[in-house]
Amino acid sequence: MEIEFKFCIPPERLKPLEAALRRGKVARTRLQARYFDTADQRLAAEGIVLRLRKEGPRWVQTAKATGDNALHRLEHNVDLGSAAGAAAPAIDPARHRGTPVGDRLAAALGDAPLVERQSTDIVRLTRSVRTTGAGAAVVEMALDVGKVVVHAGTPEARESPVCELELELQRGDVQGLVVLAQRWSQQHGLWFSTVSKAERGARLLAGTGSVPAVKAEAPRFGDDRKRIDIGGRAIQQAVVASCLDQILPNASEIAAGSTDEEQVHQLRIGIRRLRTALRELVALDAEDGAFDVATWEPPLVAAFLALGAVRDREQVAQLAEAQWREAGDAAPPALPLDAASGSANAAGPAPAEVVRAPGFQSVLVSLIGFTAAAPSAAGDAGLAPADARRLLRQRLKHLHQQAVRDGRRFESLSTAHQHRARKRLKRLRYLAEFVAPLFDADAAGRYIERLRPAQDALGAFNDEAVALALYREAAERDPHAWFAVGWFSARRAAGARACRKALARIEDAPRFWKRR
Repeated sequence: MEIEFKFCIPPERLKPLEAALRRGKVARTRLQARYFDTADQRLAAEGIVLRLRKEGPRWVQTAKATGDNALHRLEHNVDLGSAAGAAAPAIDPARHRGTPVGDRLAAALGDAPLVERQSTDIVRLTRSVRTTGAGAAVVEMALDVGKVVVHAGTPEARESPVCELELELQRGDVQGLVVLAQRWSQQHGLWFSTVSKAERGARLLAGTGSVPAVKAEAPRFGDDRKRIDIGGRAIQQAVVASCLDQILPNASEIAAGSTDEEQVHQLRIGIRRLRTALRELVALDAEDGAFDVATWEPPLVAAFLALGAVRDREQVAQLAEAQWREAGDAAPPALPLDAASGSANAAGPAPAEVVRAPGFQSVLVSLIGFTAAAPSAAGDAGLAPADARRLLRQRLKHLHQQAVRDGRRFESLSTAHQHRARKRLKRLRYLAEFVAPLFDADAAGRYIERLRPAQDALGAFNDEAVALALYREAAERDPHAWFAVGWFSARRAAGARACRKALARIEDAPRFWKRR
């Protein structure tokens, strides 16, 4: 099992980073690799890479596959000996037979023939670093500079530059790797990347630089027996890992310059889900401080708010446009977005700047390390399985009762408390999604569906509250905004009634966490 971090290096930081790396003993190697897949890219679809690489004077065949989380990778290398002559050895998937990654490779490949999809030409500088103290470890640092090349069946090759730093745990404590990764990423302005060299080639072949946003998926707790025996720390790690599975790919794309609205939206959802996990699961194992909510949460909140400022303005513009269509001839022309939000507020940090922020990147590294830490390195296993389930039932019951209580008095709540009711309902939904596999997943799914009408009602009510606040601000500069203020103000009472009625339907929803 390979455990590593990979960071993108801004071009202007390459020389200082290389100089810092060379302060220790480094080895220089030229790596010339060829990547193979089926014509219909079966291996890529399964997260598998099959590579033949010339490493200096030797040929090495490697199979890789995604592991349990963002740090873990299945990997198997076969040294094919010295590179005698110009011809490369033939690729042979059978060389990995009998290994975990080899089994996945064989299942994905079947009888389909392999074709060369791309190549890389990289100059690598490696340095071995030993960390000391509580997180003692030996880490290999590798600076890769070069290019990925694909021909795509045309005479002209397409190229993508490579400039990245990899840190791989050779032996010792994952925490030693985390501390070293944080230090180098902070000093040199690096950002965590989920895009492999194989993925770069796949994008070149497809002729696209963008990928779809990654959405949330349920945590992976293992098979039925493992779910019964899973303790508090393991639950925390699985849930945080599932949140990172959504956060990291979207953050990686945004840090690299993507302004895709859906990627920003899904990143914010991932951060919100993660904050729910930190808040609701802390008591599963809070003894040794490894579940460090106090350190993790502030940068997450800062990023969430900064990314949300842009999205709030976009949502208000879309909402107002829909409302003006409903009003017909009675409505004035819609205000431009910058007028509604104020020119001072409209100018905020770009999404890439938010994601590259040192505090946010440091938290990502720390959280990844938490999910990868073995129980012995993360303290004890937390609450025993039975106690962990008991605590989860208590949290679900508490949030459910809060949602019902908020619904009964929703119309009389202040705007701030109405917003708090919406956030509580979201926490209830996310927590139910997190722990559904530990109880009855089908029953949990039905319960979550019962929450949906209330979520929709409170979401629409909140969007109009944001619009009202922004147009009130705009009215101080532009009298035309008073129409919007009056419009949204007049809708508040009806919206609050709709929320109360929707929340009331939750009260008798069957609780999937109750003992049968």
